[in-house]
Amino acid sequence: MRCARCGIDGAPGAAFCSGCGAPLAPPASATRAAAEGRGGLSRRGFLEERKQVTVLFADVKGSMELISHRDPEEARTLLDPVLQVMMDCVHRYEGTVNQVMGDGVMALFGAPVAHEDHAIRACCAALEMQQRVERLSEELERARGTTVAIRIGLNSGEVVLRAIESDVHADYTAVGQATHLAARMEQVAAPGTILVTGGVLDLAGGAIDVKPRGHVAVKGLAQSVDAYELVGVRSNRAGFAALATRLLTPFVGRDAELEALERALQEARRGRGQVVALVGEPGVGKSRLVRELVHSPRTDGWRVLSAAALSYGKSTVYQPVAGLLKDCFAIQDHDDTATIRDKVGHRSQSPAPFLDLLQALPDDSPFARIDPARRRRETIEAVTGLLQSESAVQPLLVIVEDLHWLDAGSQGVLDALVERLPAARLVLLVTYRPEYRHGWGAKSYYTQLPIDALSSSLADELLHALLGGEPELQPLRRLLVEQSEGNPFFLEESVRTLVEERSLLGARGAYRLARPVHRVQVPATVQAVLAARIDRLPPEEKALLQSAAVIGKDVPGPLLEAIADQPAERVRQGVARLRAGEFLYEVGLFPEVKYTFKHALTHEVAYGSLLRERRRALHARIVAAIEELHGDRLSDHVERLAYHAVHGEQWATALGYLRQAGARAFTHSAHKVAVGWFEQALAVLERMPEEATREVAIDLRLDLRYALTPLGQFKRIHEVLREAERLAAALGDRRRLGVVSSFLTNYFQVMGDLQAAVDYGRRALDIATAERDADVEIVATAYLSLSHQTLGDLPRAVEHARRCIARVASERVLERLGMAILPAVYARTALVRALAELGDFAEGTSVGLEGIRIAEEADHAYSLHFACLGLGALHLRQGDATRAVSLLERAHDLCRVADAPAMLAHVAAFLGSAYSLAGRLGDALAVLERAQLHASAIGLPGSTLGHALRLMALGEAHLLSGDATRAAEIGREALEHFRRLRALGYQAWGLRLLAAATARTPARAEAEGLFERALALADSLGMRPLRGQCLLELAAVRHEAGRRDTARAAVAAALDVFGSMDAPAWRARAERRAAEIG
Repeated sequence: MRCARCGIDGAPGAAFCSGCGAPLAPPASATRAAAEGRGGLSRRGFLEERKQVTVLFADVKGSMELISHRDPEEARTLLDPVLQVMMDCVHRYEGTVNQVMGDGVMALFGAPVAHEDHAIRACCAALEMQQRVERLSEELERARGTTVAIRIGLNSGEVVLRAIESDVHADYTAVGQATHLAARMEQVAAPGTILVTGGVLDLAGGAIDVKPRGHVAVKGLAQSVDAYELVGVRSNRAGFAALATRLLTPFVGRDAELEALERALQEARRGRGQVVALVGEPGVGKSRLVRELVHSPRTDGWRVLSAAALSYGKSTVYQPVAGLLKDCFAIQDHDDTATIRDKVGHRSQSPAPFLDLLQALPDDSPFARIDPARRRRETIEAVTGLLQSESAVQPLLVIVEDLHWLDAGSQGVLDALVERLPAARLVLLVTYRPEYRHGWGAKSYYTQLPIDALSSSLADELLHALLGGEPELQPLRRLLVEQSEGNPFFLEESVRTLVEERSLLGARGAYRLARPVHRVQVPATVQAVLAARIDRLPPEEKALLQSAAVIGKDVPGPLLEAIADQPAERVRQGVARLRAGEFLYEVGLFPEVKYTFKHALTHEVAYGSLLRERRRALHARIVAAIEELHGDRLSDHVERLAYHAVHGEQWATALGYLRQAGARAFTHSAHKVAVGWFEQALAVLERMPEEATREVAIDLRLDLRYALTPLGQFKRIHEVLREAERLAAALGDRRRLGVVSSFLTNYFQVMGDLQAAVDYGRRALDIATAERDADVEIVATAYLSLSHQTLGDLPRAVEHARRCIARVASERVLERLGMAILPAVYARTALVRALAELGDFAEGTSVGLEGIRIAEEADHAYSLHFACLGLGALHLRQGDATRAVSLLERAHDLCRVADAPAMLAHVAAFLGSAYSLAGRLGDALAVLERAQLHASAIGLPGSTLGHALRLMALGEAHLLSGDATRAAEIGREALEHFRRLRALGYQAWGLRLLAAATARTPARAEAEGLFERALALADSLGMRPLRGQCLLELAAVRHEAGRRDTARAAVAAALDVFGSMDAPAWRARAERRAAEIG
């Protein structure tokens, strides 16, 4: 068929002219006009201009065969839904449908309204068009037994755009080779596919996925054209943010920073990984510098993965890490769980940690049931291992922005990644504000680049580019530089404000003053700038911006439409104007539009301008909208739901989401984050009727105590447990009162108030007996055992431990019953500690190994560290330095894995003693001094038993290092602590240290009396290992004093003691001492 407009012969079956894009049959609009008597349009004129556009052609393949045997009305019911889908998809991405046929459309993107990303918009529209028609075809097959398929062609290039305007309508025609190529792509596309040209690929190549489809001959062109099948659009934020940067102000300065970044890239390319930090105040250009680097030739040949922490991200565990994984595995926002699993599974032989972070882990996965500490460890190992292996294939640039909002889990991943950098072709590039702290500063491969405000000369250069060089602008430039202090964001916003209020007239780079400079009101702070700009918006647009601010800095389009008090179309129009005003910009198009505030401060000011009641209502509406939009995957949004429910004052809803968020954080060993969520939940409880929340109030405090324990926040633990005790008593809930009393036993034992610990333990046992509650009995006897061991009442400690072990039958050994450590492991460790003091090393070793086996079977790092500590302490008493060091080093490492800073300091006391026993005195002093600093840094009280144990171990290390005076000083301090705590067994050990140190000082005459006191206490408590050591050292003191007979008697007694125990190392020492005495 020949085109009536341009005369070119159309290809057989073609719906549109390949020369001008006109339909090869009368368009629907013309048919309707004819039916109305040709009176619908009155011609006003033509408008023409050159435009860079993307042209889209789409039609139903085989439409003639589809409708040939059908009634026209029936045919319309088949084709009209397809046409409607086509037009809806074009309009969704702000394209223009300029021609409609009975079975196809032609559309323009970038005209009549220009879009910088018109090629990507056209690709998004084509993909959605294809997907929706496929679903429509499935419905038609089920309903009518027939199917439809469309083919789509795209091309980008220059056209002559002709607008034919009338009083009520405007038609657009695009003439040129670009139209011809797009039509040709559609003609050769197979049904259900999208073909694009190299022109589309040039403009959108970084944001789309294609497959080469060979060469296509085009009538009128001497050479064939390369065709590509469009298969996807990448929705990662970096790609769209890169497009936005083309609209930013000129990039000035920062040459030294770019050179430093280039040096880091060169070092990493050679296999010497680097970490580079860009540090600066908000608005100075950290993100802009990152973008300039990424889009410069410096990163050619590099793979770039990027993510950013969010302002609420500290309460969203691993949020930026999940962003990096999505980037790495090419996961799109629209991917369902099956697709995510498939993508990860193809790239990883051990995908569970990645699927866990991506919220796609199967419910029956063993990884979901492992101990949180191990899960955290394996997650960190998996992510860092993935990045390191990726860097072996191609140099890797990993970008994580805004670390000042980083969550604890992601911090752990970055810390581990930094440790791996020296042997990787990887650069970790991070940005953060000055208040952020990390531990990388001492690394030789760490570089910190302060990003300061621009100097006066550079700020003036930037203003020259923005304003122009007119002499009359010089006073204004000087004023702006002074008021902005060189902050690029301040400068940019100030100029935009002047333009919007028409103080400046003209175009960018060529402005002129509309009035004398002294009359220009330039806001003095960025908040004033932004508030003034927001207030000048029309009411509907201002309300829309405020609604977006309540959602957050990043704004999903569907969520904004759901909460705005405006129809969806008006929301889209309002957002378009806000984008034009550069309040918002797009960061995603497919499968849903996403926006972000151009600057964080814009978001903060817009949010702050709302009255509290309006904010509350919007937050509540957001909760309902998220539940409606994401009802099938609410777990992905639990932190955001908790945040908005709290601020929406939906207290019951908030309580549920807060507890879920806390539990989720705890499963990832993010204890500080978990505490934060549980504390918020407690605050919410205060807003709710007490009668309806009494039991929850107790349980929530016990949850909080669980999260606080590994952190060693004992003051808060005491407050929480006391309040839980009061609530349980008021409620008359005997069982909960027994549980709380058990945990108070543990608290007071750790804090050193041993009498209170025993009193609470007995109270818990009384309740357990009266209520016949085995669980309370188990917890109480476990904690009581260690309390009695600390008091020196070793028989009772053994009794309670055995009672607990008997209660925790084989089928219950893996139950926790609310304890941080498995009761089966805790009781066995307490028994080991008591047996070690009694010298029953054989039974103690057997019990200790059983405790380790149970902890390993449970795969519970926190329990395992405790079991290793107990058996290591036994070997320490036994004199087996090798075994003691091995077990205690393992316990020390497990404390780090389990994120247990309080126990880390406690284990260090025993590890230091083991190092001293092994002769590794430098290691002993180092680990003990670090432990003291660590304990102080995390706020552990100096009155605890752990502090006294660290002192005693430090005194022993100084003694063996030859500093007896310092050892004696420390020994006296430790002994005083033990006396105050009434820890009789440790008092005896403290006396032995003081005696040994005194024997090497001028006051050596006092040593024998101190040894005899230690011996007397050891005998009264049945502490055979201590008795043997005191006798051995007393023999040395008497021998040095020339009293060989009494020395022989002491060493003989020591040999008898060590011979009665399985202590070969100590017996060997005693034999050597006996030989020396003669």
